[in-house]
Amino acid sequence: MYAPPRKLILASGIALAMGVMSGMVAAATDQEITDARQETQIWTTYALSPYLRANDLKVSVHNGKATLTGVVEEEVNKELAKEIALGVHGITAVDNQIAVKADFTPKPSAEPGYGERIEDTSITTAIKSKLLWNRNTNGLSTKVETRRGRVTLSGTADSAAARDTAGRLAMSTRGVVSVSNQLVIDSSKSNAVDSAKSSMSKAEEEISDSWITTKVKSTLLYSSNVAGSDIAVSTQGGIVTLSGKVNNGAERDLAVELAQNVRGVKSVDAKGLTF
Repeated sequence: MYAPPRKLILASGIALAMGVMSGMVAAATDQEITDARQETQIWTTYALSPYLRANDLKVSVHNGKATLTGVVEEEVNKELAKEIALGVHGITAVDNQIAVKADFTPKPSAEPGYGERIEDTSITTAIKSKLLWNRNTNGLSTKVETRRGRVTLSGTADSAAARDTAGRLAMSTRGVVSVSNQLVIDSSKSNAVDSAKSSMSKAEEEISDSWITTKVKSTLLYSSNVAGSDIAVSTQGGIVTLSGKVNNGAERDLAVELAQNVRGVKSVDAKGLTF
């Protein structure tokens, strides 16, 4: 019978041991990566939540179990934090050590946090989009800045009406706390703007119904005073039809006004809007 040399046996044993150890290290590394990914996902969701972002919450995850610590002012926020953690794929258990203190007041930070910056960016984008789609503000040279929900409009407008419309569109955007309308009226641009609007009116005849529908829907969804998600929008030959439920006549009138002012809209049929 063949007997392998002793050195070969020893070398084989060492190689086998190293292979097992490297497999264990790889498995541990994979689990650590998974834990870190889950921690980041939970923390990011907290940072984006207006109910939790101001609280100094901490998250640690080990083998699918999330441990939550920190302080909130209401029990409902503690439960929300737990449900968010449980909603992350791979989390099987939550040790919720968050303390509830009714007199707890989160310390305001000098700079906006991660969630606030994301929300500010979303607000800025929504306002810019509304100004671009609106037939009365499309020609404006407007800069939009948002900080913690406070919006500043700067640049020029060709008339007081255009300036005021821009301010109203910004103020009615979801998440906006206040608007500083610093648009300067520059009447010297009125002729150029009128010419541009004339050209735009001709171009509007060629705007597709699907484009109009998308922009009307988005404008309604971005607006804080309209239940945009409850309003159905369809367009045929530039004629927009709105249907669904609104809270009152004022909301209905606002929905019609917002739709009517989208570029390319010829008329609005709101008989299907009820309250």
